[in-house]
Amino acid sequence: MDKVANMLVMIRNANMARHESVSVPYSKYKHAIAECLLKNGYLKSVNKKTAKSGFPVLELELVYADKKPRVQNVARVSKPSRRMYFGTKDIRPIKNGYGLLVLSTPKGILDGKRARQEQVGGEALFKIW
Repeated sequence: MDKVANMLVMIRNANMARHESVSVPYSKYKHAIAECLLKNGYLKSVNKKTAKSGFPVLELELVYADKKPRVQNVARVSKPSRRMYFGTKDIRPIKNGYGLLVLSTPKGILDGKRARQEQVGGEALFKIW
């Protein structure tokens, strides 16, 4: 199962159900993605906690603007069955600048705008708007 897609669907579903926060199983990769979403205003806070079962989880606080969820939709670009790689020149604005493209680059998890500034390409993980 695709663990990143599972995390994104959990965030989207919690947003649509108007939950304040959502708990996601922890991994360093998911934590880096959550930090990227936090920097771009899609999440309010990111905390690593230990669940009742003893396993670590990420507690993600969700953002709402005018009682509307900040995360409207998520589209996975690169899948386990088909990896998509973008060069610096291939990175374009999503939804005329209202969305965000998240990439896995040699410099870590970056959004599309920052990746263009750093002049690095990488695997396009997902689009969020």
